[in-house]
Amino acid sequence: MKRKIVYPGLMLSENEKQAGTGTYVQDGKVYSLFYGVANDKNRVTVVPFSGKYIPSPRDYVIGYVIEVTSSNWIFDIGSPYDGLLHVSEYPKRVDSSMMRKEIGIGDCAILRIKDVNTSMKVELSMKDRGLRRLDEGRIIDVSTTKVPRIIGHNGSMVSMLKKESNCDIFIGQNGRIWLKGKDEDINRLTQAIEIIENKSHTSGLTNHISAFLRYEESDEIEEKEKPVPFTSSKKDYTEDACRKVDMLLSDEDES
Repeated sequence: MKRKIVYPGLMLSENEKQAGTGTYVQDGKVYSLFYGVANDKNRVTVVPFSGKYIPSPRDYVIGYVIEVTSSNWIFDIGSPYDGLLHVSEYPKRVDSSMMRKEIGIGDCAILRIKDVNTSMKVELSMKDRGLRRLDEGRIIDVSTTKVPRIIGHNGSMVSMLKKESNCDIFIGQNGRIWLKGKDEDINRLTQAIEIIENKSHTSGLTNHISAFLRYEESDEIEEKEKPVPFTSSKKDYTEDACRKVDMLLSDEDES
């Protein structure tokens, strides 16, 4: 099967072992979970045209703490499903009384999706190299469907972005991107990422963006006047967040 547009419920394979992200298995067959583009390289996967991020094991994401319990941090990971980071998955030993000082409500961090069970309970980890709390820089949000284009083939686009912008970049698979550098460099890089989002199907886009970041003329790119860079702000979580926390913790108690 080559890449093709699919819709929810369309059968993609009769081999359940081929099921990948964006699919589900029923009666030993693999079906599409979304309206999007299917690919059968290694496994059958479906990339949705739009929609919220759906967590998958081994994904690297950026999350915000929305609650701290005696043994867990609860993270908003830009998905309908919040993530649970148990204290045992933190890089160092932390007493429950010190958890809020390590990562408090509103703080953000780079995390790995450790596991997602059938009821979409999302377990997180911070034990891999490079996973950490983010204390500086700026976080912007993009559509999760544009993440592969921003990374580029074999990382070509993101490598160029780092080089030409003089900024550090981390791209979460949940559509959150962390940028660190001088304010003027981050502003220019934010504009470049917006252009990639809007022109993701343009051939030769890497070269066009490279020229844009070097302030060179390009016939293929139209700059937006006075773009407004945006910085993620801490959210005001109320009853809905508490309800999700209660559900996650009840699941944990039952297990």
